[in-house]
Amino acid sequence: MIQAFNTMRISASGLSAESLRMDTISSNMANAETTHGANGQPYRRKVAVFQENLNRELSKDGKYENVPMGVKAVGVENDNSSFRRVYEPSNPDADAQGYVLMPNVNILNEMADMMTATRSYEANVSAINSEKSMFSKALEIGK
Repeated sequence: MIQAFNTMRISASGLSAESLRMDTISSNMANAETTHGANGQPYRRKVAVFQENLNRELSKDGKYENVPMGVKAVGVENDNSSFRRVYEPSNPDADAQGYVLMPNVNILNEMADMMTATRSYEANVSAINSEKSMFSKALEIGK
């Protein structure tokens, strides 16, 4: 594998991960008021889960070492925190006491997470653009 492209590969994996994270947050925000899903329960907040992506390679001294390859999405999991109870006796999903179970989505937290994901995405784009610029300058030197 060409080592020169490792940073670009790592940043590209970050772009992919943050894109999944933003999609998940968007889904949470869109369903923040969904009180009755297909399973009869309110919408349950989703969270994108990532882990580091390492590649085991043989080094020059004959030992195996972990080479960072970026981040990979492991999946999207449910947030098992409790639902909110809101008093809305006119809602068709209200119980006998007039309370409705609402999704465990907090719009302010979702917005903060979206801003963090956006900034991370922008940082990865900047890293890729810097890498491209360095390759371009290196090619100009070789002329």
